[in-house]
Amino acid sequence: MSHYEAPLKLRVVERREVAANIVAFDLEAADYLPLPAFDAGAHIEIDCDGVARQYSLCSDPADPMRYRIAVQLETQGRGGSRFMCERVQVGDALDAAGPRNHFPMNVSQTSALLVSGGIGITPMLAMASTLYAAGTPFDMHDFASAAERQAFVDEIAHAPWCASVTRHLGACSDFGRLVGGFEAGRHLYVCGPFAMIDAVLDAARLRGWPEDHLHCERFAAPSPVSADTATQADIPFEVELASTGQRVSVALGQSVCAALADVGVHVPMSCEQGVCGSCITRVLDGVPDHRDWILSTEEQSSGKVFTPCCSRSKTPVLVLDL
Repeated sequence: MSHYEAPLKLRVVERREVAANIVAFDLEAADYLPLPAFDAGAHIEIDCDGVARQYSLCSDPADPMRYRIAVQLETQGRGGSRFMCERVQVGDALDAAGPRNHFPMNVSQTSALLVSGGIGITPMLAMASTLYAAGTPFDMHDFASAAERQAFVDEIAHAPWCASVTRHLGACSDFGRLVGGFEAGRHLYVCGPFAMIDAVLDAARLRGWPEDHLHCERFAAPSPVSADTATQADIPFEVELASTGQRVSVALGQSVCAALADVGVHVPMSCEQGVCGSCITRVLDGVPDHRDWILSTEEQSSGKVFTPCCSRSKTPVLVLDL
């Protein structure tokens, strides 16, 4: 579990299939007390039989008694989704941490455009509830490859904000037309397959949207480059633990997290791809070689934090706040 939040003890009170290979779980506190508050875009981290996985909260943030998540079964994944979809049942207890939010909405926005694909619809549901409650105009476009893969069909159809939602089957042929020209105060949020996110953001940039009005959340990194190409760009380096002065060597092809684990220093991590933020660590000296997909351009440029699960160093030594 992450070291950033107090542990949560949750109980599954409902589970149901909301699309082909997508299961929704409603969760309550094991002690029946109100759950920690969260803002739209947040996620919780669940202990999936010894591996930590993050799932976006798709319930209404105004409900203090219940969290809802949805999990897409990935038969070729690393086990988290199979644990949730194949083993977790109503009444089961789950250990969790959070909520955390790397995909927050802008508090000063005057309108919003939400674009999702597949399981990327999950954070958008909480955003839609929040925007509707605040009286903020929004448009939501959701894409699925087939009708059976459209999630939360009944829930959205009966939501008070359903008129703001357009659902699409198949790929979009013109994201530029969908996003339209930039309007002052309007923010765009996109979540879904990697290629779709890039297509939406590129289309918005071509239409004049400024970077600070574009927001995305990625559930997975793109396919990695070949090992030979990656190694050519890598250099071996050392990380220094500021608390003890100990230096640990990081070899070619080895992650910082793995090198630290070899000497008994364990940094919480989950995705191992730089998309979840569990392992974000402060950098006190040295220049990180950022390879994540979660830190903002400003955060990467500052050099003050990095993701040791996948990022490396451009300098011989990287001093970490550990």
